[in-house]
Amino acid sequence: MDTVSSSQRSYNMSRIRSKNTKPEILVRKKLYESGIRYRVHVADLPGRPDIAIKKYNLIVEVRGCFWHGHKKCKFSSSPKSNVSYWTDKIKRNKKRDLKNFKELHKKGFKVFVIWECQTKTEKTLMSEIKKIKKYLSEKSNQNFPAR
Repeated sequence: MDTVSSSQRSYNMSRIRSKNTKPEILVRKKLYESGIRYRVHVADLPGRPDIAIKKYNLIVEVRGCFWHGHKKCKFSSSPKSNVSYWTDKIKRNKKRDLKNFKELHKKGFKVFVIWECQTKTEKTLMSEIKKIKKYLSEKSNQNFPAR
C-alpha cells in the first residue's frame, strides 16, 4: 500500500530526471577536477552513455541503484505498491543496460559503471575515479594529476 496519494506520487515521479542527476553531476565534477575531459549523453553511441571519451574508447555509466536493480544495495529496495510494474520495469532496464554494454564492447569501448551508492562517500567515489584514471593513463601514456 502506498503511503501518499496518487496525485502526490505522480508529482514525485515527475520530478525524477533521467539525465544530469546529482550522482552523474558529482562524477563529472570529480573527473573534471582530475584533469579528464569528456562528452555527455553522446547520441551516436548505443544507449546515449552518461559520459564518453571517444579518443580512449571509454564510457562511464552512472546508474541509479533503484532504477537499475543494484543487488544487495540499501538504495535498491523493492516497492510495496504496483510490484509487478516495478519488477518488470527494472528487468527491462537491466536488459537494456546489458544490450548497450554488449554493443559498446563490440565497438571496442571499455565501460565503467559507477553506482549511485558509490557517489555517497568521497572515498568510495574517488576509488572509482582512480580506476578510470589508471585506465586512461595506460591508454594514453599520460599521467593525470592526483587530486
